[in-house]
Amino acid sequence: MRQKRAKAYRKLMGLYSMSFGFRQPYQVLVDSDMCKSATESKIDLTKQITTVLQGETKPMITQCCIHELYLLGKAQQPAVDLAKTFERRKCNHREPIPGDDCLASVVGETNKHRYVIATQSQPLRAKLRAIPAVPIVHVNRSVMILEPPSDATIQSKEQREEKALHVAGSERAALSGQSTLTKPERKKKGPKGPNPLSVKKKKVDPVPEPPAKDKGKRKEKEISVSSVRAVVGEKRKRDGTDDSETLGVGQEAESQQDEPKPKKKRKRKAKTEALAVADTCAVQL
Repeated sequence: MRQKRAKAYRKLMGLYSMSFGFRQPYQVLVDSDMCKSATESKIDLTKQITTVLQGETKPMITQCCIHELYLLGKAQQPAVDLAKTFERRKCNHREPIPGDDCLASVVGETNKHRYVIATQSQPLRAKLRAIPAVPIVHVNRSVMILEPPSDATIQSKEQREEKALHVAGSERAALSGQSTLTKPERKKKGPKGPNPLSVKKKKVDPVPEPPAKDKGKRKEKEISVSSVRAVVGEKRKRDGTDDSETLGVGQEAESQQDEPKPKKKRKRKAKTEALAVADTCAVQL
């Protein structure tokens, strides 16, 4: 296929896809005449249809069309074998009818199921051109051709586009109902407050002093702690571990640098016990 023709077919199928909702794989209804011409011209029908429609395809055939091929006899056995490879489309005809009438009834007035019709029948093609959104494929001198959109198809496309531009009836009623309502009043802008960064921070109020009763209790606790420490000091004097003696020992050690003497270790045991007693007394108070 030439590049120019392929581009035109791609554009045409894009029109059917965007305006009428055609999707891949495209459902292609094949009639008995197309099967006969494909076998006579030795055309790979499935491959050619896929190339023309520029996408995946699903060839289908009705039982009425296959019955027409059976009536032609053994001479058209290759066409029957080709038709059997396609998917069967139920036409709901109890008794077989002519293929053209069968395909016209399956397509209907609006091509609801979005079929692509591959046919060699001139009367059927003329009938389908009056129905909008029906792509038609036929073979001309062993070349498969996709027909340009019919006048009914173009007119339906324009109507759909115009309808999409205008507001729907329900939306128009809603908009008209909103217009009758009173418009909300705008709030007047008043003076703005000062910049919070330029305003001085508020002074924090001083913490109030505790009442006199608490002060009396604190003084009593201090007196009790001081009395306990005095008792501890008296015990240390009795044991001979006074601070003055330790200071004297330190001065003698400094004067006699040539002959250093080990310092006497103070006895901490009595002091720690006394401090523990003082702390327990304070907790109890």
